[in-house]
Amino acid sequence: MKAMILAAGRGERMRPLTDSTPKPLLKVGGKPLIVWHIENLVRAGITDLVINHAHLGHMIEAALGDGSQFGAQIRYSAEGEALETAGGIAYALPLLGNAPFLVVNGDIFINYDFGRAQEMAMAMRANPELFAAYLVLANNPLHHEQGDFALEHSMVKLSGHPMLTFTGVAVYHPDVFRDIERGTKAKLAPLLKTLIGHDLVRGEHHRARWVDVGTPQRLATLDRMLK
Repeated sequence: MKAMILAAGRGERMRPLTDSTPKPLLKVGGKPLIVWHIENLVRAGITDLVINHAHLGHMIEAALGDGSQFGAQIRYSAEGEALETAGGIAYALPLLGNAPFLVVNGDIFINYDFGRAQEMAMAMRANPELFAAYLVLANNPLHHEQGDFALEHSMVKLSGHPMLTFTGVAVYHPDVFRDIERGTKAKLAPLLKTLIGHDLVRGEHHRARWVDVGTPQRLATLDRMLK
């Protein structure tokens, strides 16, 4: 199974930290955010990785190299100008192949067993007509109290109780992104809402630690927790 780590965002809310450092390379607990992901993925046996980048992307490639230092193989999808989430995934499809793949936001911290993602990818590959996306949802943080989606017997719904927040961890079938013209910007939310409307999205409620590291204050708080 392949995994893509999204690392192309500019990180405007993290300025001035991100003026000189790409957000996924900001450190918590003594190591860059993206390295926590890579180590957790490798621990789960997922070693074939794709990382997209735009802002200060050369620094990401210099820091991570070909991935061999982590026991992984890393290939890069250089966008030049960030293409948004769905656009970035569509641009990287030639590297991701034809099987379901895992996507992880590079600017989050999560204690998640990525082995679960492998199970969902195998189930999706065997039954592509049943679901095309699998989302990991979490309790709503204070800065996003309204949530994003609801869960109803593992089916993701646009509304319901309780509402939960999308963590940025998901498994997708590549066909989800086939109709996006390569190199164009495209947001993920409208795509997911369409799939949910057709009952093609399943998910789970992740109850362990998840942090959307969107501000310098949250970064500092997470760093103290991990230390």
